[in-house]
Amino acid sequence: MNHQIWRIEEFDEIDSTNTWLVERAREGASEGLVARADFQRAGRGRLGRTWESSAGSALLCSILLRPPLVPDELGLVVAAVALSARDALRRLVGLECTLKWPNDLVVGPRKLGGVLAEVVMAPSGVAVVVGLGLNLTAHGAQALHATSVLEETGEVVSPRDVLDELLETLEERRGWLDTTPGRAHVSTQWRESLSTLGRRVRVELVGDNFVGVAEDLDEHGALVVTVDGQPRRVTYGDVVHLRVEPTS
Repeated sequence: MNHQIWRIEEFDEIDSTNTWLVERAREGASEGLVARADFQRAGRGRLGRTWESSAGSALLCSILLRPPLVPDELGLVVAAVALSARDALRRLVGLECTLKWPNDLVVGPRKLGGVLAEVVMAPSGVAVVVGLGLNLTAHGAQALHATSVLEETGEVVSPRDVLDELLETLEERRGWLDTTPGRAHVSTQWRESLSTLGRRVRVELVGDNFVGVAEDLDEHGALVVTVDGQPRRVTYGDVVHLRVEPTS
């Protein structure tokens, strides 16, 4: 690994690694800056939710990237980080997890972690700050249907070890984001890793919920859901995996 690509700043406590890194991006920080904290006072998840964990029990980090993507391709950046986190856990402790569209890592029905991306527009150019929260030793953790690496494997792994392994696998995927064939490769890996596809799902949007079958991702990573025989393209929102599978 080229250690020059990543520059890691570590904190015992911080309000939010994403907030800190967004500020650095606005100041013109170059790609590859990473923030990791043992504890976040104001960690954030999707749709304005909070992310809470006891000190040292989770990998809490954010990564600054500047890939040449259009806004519709932002999901590929999330996918690249989530896939790299999945690979890191497989290598370190042999844990097999899948991805749940759009941004969760899961073991079966239980959430192991989540990814949040923010686009930063600044004079220095467009940046993407990708935050990751990954439960390592938290028990019964935080929310219904949550799990941790310790609960799934009996193994204790340090946040820094997971981060180092994640960044090593992310380095190659980051290069893929620079080319059309590379982005297609990330999209294919994302599709193959999703436990969402082929399932009945409930899509929860602001002011609109509907149930259908998650069929595929489109070329930009939007979820294609068939509802009453008609495809609907979902670019945001919560997707709930329903217990009953579709009949063939």
